[in-house]
Amino acid sequence: MSISRRKFLGWLGAAGFGTALGNTAHAASNKHFDGYPNSNGVLFDNTRCIGCRKCEEGCNRVNELPAPERPFSDLSLLDTKRRTTAKSYTVVNRYDDTVSEKGPLYTKFQCNHCLEPACASACFVRAFTKTKTGAVVYDASVCVGCRYCMIACPFEIPTYEYDKAFSPRVMKCTMCFPRISKGLLPGCVEACPTEALTYGKRGDLLRIGRERIRKFPDRYVDHIYGENEMGGTSWLYLSQVPFKEVGLREDLGVTPAPSLTSGALSVVPMVVGLWPVLLGGVYAINKRKEKIEQQEKAQAVAAAVEATEAEAKAKMLESDAKYDEYTTMMVKTHLSLTHDPAVKGTPKGWTLPVRDVLIFSGAKFLCPCCGTISLMPGTSSNPAFRRIDVDTDTGKVTGLF
Repeated sequence: MSISRRKFLGWLGAAGFGTALGNTAHAASNKHFDGYPNSNGVLFDNTRCIGCRKCEEGCNRVNELPAPERPFSDLSLLDTKRRTTAKSYTVVNRYDDTVSEKGPLYTKFQCNHCLEPACASACFVRAFTKTKTGAVVYDASVCVGCRYCMIACPFEIPTYEYDKAFSPRVMKCTMCFPRISKGLLPGCVEACPTEALTYGKRGDLLRIGRERIRKFPDRYVDHIYGENEMGGTSWLYLSQVPFKEVGLREDLGVTPAPSLTSGALSVVPMVVGLWPVLLGGVYAINKRKEKIEQQEKAQAVAAAVEATEAEAKAKMLESDAKYDEYTTMMVKTHLSLTHDPAVKGTPKGWTLPVRDVLIFSGAKFLCPCCGTISLMPGTSSNPAFRRIDVDTDTGKVTGLF
């Protein structure tokens, strides 16, 4: 059996981080979850779709999503194949090579709301839940942003708010869960002018689909897509041509994703337990890194300010003629400039940083300082060295005693 790279990664993502989620998805359990077979769903019939994008507009409106850059009436967008985004829960694509009596065929893409969703089995914090209504819903308050749901989904539906730095979410169709919980239709179903979308109990939708195939065998492929794919989905499809010709995968098989990953999960039970520890470690490392970066930034700013002040003072000394007759004094020991007492003259290849200049007006000399003079704790804030001066007329040293 050949397995695509994405399919393998999907299984691996679910295997690494799936957990037994109550009635959500029993990825690591021998108990089989049938996914609420009497839940609701939607049947899409591509022989009735005219590509008007009214479903996209209805979805945008009821979910209060951002307005698109180009209006929904702009059908030129159908010239390119699109996929769902964080701001578009559903998209319609046109397939020009699959022409029916009415023209090209179209396919509407959105979350298929699997009976046993791969996103739920891959999510170790239970951010995704399969509800009794048929909708797979998402809880952003517990999501840690690992995005394993995006890898695990065989239909490549979940998207991420990469443009939101502080509170990004995973975004996808919710089957208008708040609306159907109140007995209302999903926004896309309500907006469709040709009844290409039918909402109801999944069992009823399957019967409707089979009846259409029976009545018009030349119009439909003898199969309802989603009845068994990946264990079954709440979103079902009828098509006039093979489903792969209208963008739907035919290599998924009929085994639910959690069943495919249960063996791998039994081998790595420590992953879920270690993940919070790993996240805690990563968080601590990032916080320490931020602290070090802040300290280094503060030190760099302080050094820049100190150097600027010293440079300004040096320019002031150079520009004032009265300091021309002052002598520059530098105290040097054998350890002042180098640890090698044999080295004489000016060391080569480096610059001695001067941070400040003390001005002794009485003695008329300047004392360059290569650093900050610090006082020992408990000593006077006005030590003797700051009071020392020389009377140039008498030669008497003042301030020493």
